[in-house]
Amino acid sequence: MPRPEVTLPSDGLIAVVKRDCPTCELTAPVLAELAAHGGLTVFTQDDPSFPETVPDRIDDTALNVSHVLKVEIVPTLIRRVDGRDADRTYGWDRAEWERVSGFQGIGSGLPAFRPGCGALNVEPGTIEDLLVRFGETDLTARRVELGDDEDEFEATFERGWSDGLPVVPPTERRVLRMLAGTTRDPKELVGLCPPDLAPLTVEKIAINAVMAGCKPEYLPVVLAAVEAALDPAFSMHGVLATTMFVGPVLVVNGPVRRQIGMNARGNALGQGNRANATIGRALQLIIRNVGGGRPQEVDRATLGNPGKYTYCFAEDEEGSCWEPLSVERGIAPGVSAVTVFAGFGLQGVVDQKSRDPESLSRSFAESLKAIHNVKLAPACDAMLVVCPEHERTFRNAGWSKARLYEELYRLCEIPGDMLVAGARGIAEGHSPAVAGTMRNKFRPGGLLIVRAGGGAGMFSGIIGGWSSGGPTGSLPVTREVKS
Repeated sequence: MPRPEVTLPSDGLIAVVKRDCPTCELTAPVLAELAAHGGLTVFTQDDPSFPETVPDRIDDTALNVSHVLKVEIVPTLIRRVDGRDADRTYGWDRAEWERVSGFQGIGSGLPAFRPGCGALNVEPGTIEDLLVRFGETDLTARRVELGDDEDEFEATFERGWSDGLPVVPPTERRVLRMLAGTTRDPKELVGLCPPDLAPLTVEKIAINAVMAGCKPEYLPVVLAAVEAALDPAFSMHGVLATTMFVGPVLVVNGPVRRQIGMNARGNALGQGNRANATIGRALQLIIRNVGGGRPQEVDRATLGNPGKYTYCFAEDEEGSCWEPLSVERGIAPGVSAVTVFAGFGLQGVVDQKSRDPESLSRSFAESLKAIHNVKLAPACDAMLVVCPEHERTFRNAGWSKARLYEELYRLCEIPGDMLVAGARGIAEGHSPAVAGTMRNKFRPGGLLIVRAGGGAGMFSGIIGGWSSGGPTGSLPVTREVKS
């Protein structure tokens, strides 16, 4: 698309106005006064007939002139000399208009000051269209031209950019709007995206956030999630390449949860909340489209799990008597953060009868022992998602989160005799060397506890993990959310 041609007077006064602005209406008589002196050009943003007090108005409803002049507030009055802006003012301030115009005593019947209104050319959506129209996007990603008869949604499937569900076509306008959600440079290299170790910039993250259906205000959370997933300790390549069930699980803490409307309560791990759904999906699409992590290629999962579409939720900090997961992991209280955990689908823990913390913690522990296999210990990390009714049992008894951790680790000690291969008629298990010892289901620090869910129902959940760390495992990683 050719850049629009904009012609401006070399000398004289320019006014940019819109009818839908009380201050512009207020200054219409002043514009008539200046026009009578000669040398005034008025550009109108929304109604070519406004202001009627000026005979020779110029239609700028396309907003090309307003964009070139970088108008942000209307009315704007500009004095040009030798083809360049010499001075300007905006809104209505009699002293400033007299100074810029060079005429004294104008607008004598008007108040001395009135603030202006936002210009149409800088409104969200419009500014992005103008940047594209004028070739000022500064985007570096490859453009993909579609044929006249191509459906843009079908094209994303045909080119392999989708996770199996429709994605939002990432037009330049949409990507620019997404990038407005962060102050970071679109060209900033965030890291090398596995498995292909492709360069991953803020711009490429924004493109995939658009495709996932994110709003611009979600982008800082997506960026933090990506940074966590690229940490070598998380081993994103390993999470993809393992034949286990895992994918990235995101837990969001801090003020950003409420600012972007995340769900931490009823159905927190399910469908229905845009922020939860699209933030997790954005990370998955980035790994697929930038890193090349596709199913039946590098992604070698035997079964996978539905969470590999998206697995993201917020912790219900307001309802909890415990410190948030992010604080437990070293982030300052009140600071937004994302924790990424390599997790399975959800394993339910149903206990509707325990009314004391000792009984409920035993119920949790026995359920935790089953993940991976009852014969394997240590087996993996795990995230315990405690529902409000279960948390209340611990709250009423005065149990801190540290106390619950201590009890669960104690209860997850298993006699080695029960873990030997063949014991209990199960071929799976450890070598005879573990007999006579005690082995814990989890490594130290391998359990994570968060609070989430609806206020009714004594149903908590376990998200099993891939590995307990090491050269072929994955460790949880937490990153602060920054603008």
